[in-house]
This record gives sequence, structure tokens and C-alpha cells, in this order.
Amino acid sequence: MHKLILLLLSVATATLMFTSCSKKNDDVKPVAKNYVLVHGAWQAPYVWDAVKVSLINEGNNVTVVELPGHGSDQTVPSTLTLTSYRDKVINAMSGINGKVILVGHSLGGMIISAVAEQNPSKIEKLVYLAAYLPSSGQSLLSLAGTDAGSALGDSVNHVAILSQNANGTLDVLHDQITNVFIQDGSAQVQTLVLQNYRPEPAIPFTNPVTLTAANFGSVEKVYIKTLQDRVVSPGLQDRMIASGNVKTVYQLNTSHSAFLAKPDSVALLLTRTGQ
Repeated sequence: MHKLILLLLSVATATLMFTSCSKKNDDVKPVAKNYVLVHGAWQAPYVWDAVKVSLINEGNNVTVVELPGHGSDQTVPSTLTLTSYRDKVINAMSGINGKVILVGHSLGGMIISAVAEQNPSKIEKLVYLAAYLPSSGQSLLSLAGTDAGSALGDSVNHVAILSQNANGTLDVLHDQITNVFIQDGSAQVQTLVLQNYRPEPAIPFTNPVTLTAANFGSVEKVYIKTLQDRVVSPGLQDRMIASGNVKTVYQLNTSHSAFLAKPDSVALLLTRTGQ
């Protein structure tokens, strides 16, 4: 009888310990990550709205950067450089405790690369979403100049899709904006893009980045390809991935504006990146 009592006690204790451990495991929540989201050219923070909500709902902290000369910011376009954008992102990161997952879209890829060169220890990962991923010495203009698959170099009825204004901005033909940037978006999303469109400051396109292996090269890189992209063609994306020391590659069957066409898919990949 004594042995039976001891056996029952040991089983009860083991069951209690297992239940306790299981409860602790069930209570464990994913560690919140700090995401900093950087939009691209001819854009503003609104493009990240749906992605931001999804990431916050998963318990993460999200900061969306408004670049100077975009959205509601009225900085004179001719005064802006890539350094202006870089410093705006660095300033946004400085108020965040811990490392960040820094995400750049399109032009934003040039910016986050420059940020990583300046402050690599603050960045957990760099994520390029349909973004320019430069090598040292390259500018957005020099990279885009190699992209024969980009619609921005095309003409419609002998009129160039992309033109430069006297005030130092670049314009996209109005009737081609949605066709180039968000051809797979709903009518509502396409209207949103047109309503928020502003000409793009030109000078930052010409500014090259200086990148080193010790700084920029030390930060892990993730690339999210967009397979229907008419701005940064899939071919150029592949070449940048091949030369950019990218650790992880995902792909989405979307236009250039994946965060508007499939925001849930973008949020899911960003969440996976943070795990």
C-alpha cells in the first residue's frame, strides 16, 4: 500500500508539473518587434496603413516615416538630398528602444541602405520590398538606368511617361500612374493613389551611396520580390538580390505597390521576418 501511495503521488506531481509547464508555454507570447517602415517615391505614409494595423495587431511596435517633401511635408524639393531622407529615418529610429527591423520600399531601399551604413548596430534586419538594393557608389538613377523592363522609361503616344519639371521634381503622366504603380489594385485603392500623388524631388535619385562591408555589410538582408512590378522589374530585382548578399528572399505576385494590392501578405512576410 505504501508503494502504491508513493506511485500515485509521483504521478500526480508529474501531471501537475506538466500542466504547469504547458500553461506557461501557452501563455508565452511572441516578442514584440520594432518595425520602421519607409515609403518610396511618389508616395507617402498612407501606403503602409493596412500593413501597420496588421503588425500592431500582432503586438508589434510600428513607426512609419514621412520623408521630407512627401505627404503633408512641404520642404522645398530642390533642397532635398538622399542624406535628408537618411537623417529623417535615423532621427525616427533614435527614439525607439532596442533594435529595429527597417523596411524600405522602392526608393526606400536606397535610404535604408544609407541608414545601415551610418548606424548598423541599431538594425536587426533590413527588408527590401520591391526596393533598390545598391552597391557602393551606385545611385537610384544609375540602377534604374540598367532596368530595361521598367515602364518608367517608356512613352505613350510619343510622350514620355516620366518627365522633369522646372522646380526640380519628376512627374509621371497622370493617366499612367495607376497602370505603372498599382495595376492590380482595386478601383478604391487606385483612386487613393491618384488623390495622394505628388511630383517627386529629383536630386535624391542622383545621389550615390557609399557602403562598407564593416557597416552596411554586417546587417542581415531580406528581399521581397514583386513579380508583376512595372517600376523595378523582376529582372533588376534578381540582379540586385544576386549582388546584394541577401540572406532570405520571398516573392509576391503583385504590382510594385504590394502593400496596397496585398497588405495582409506583406504583413505576414514582415511578421515572419521578425521571428
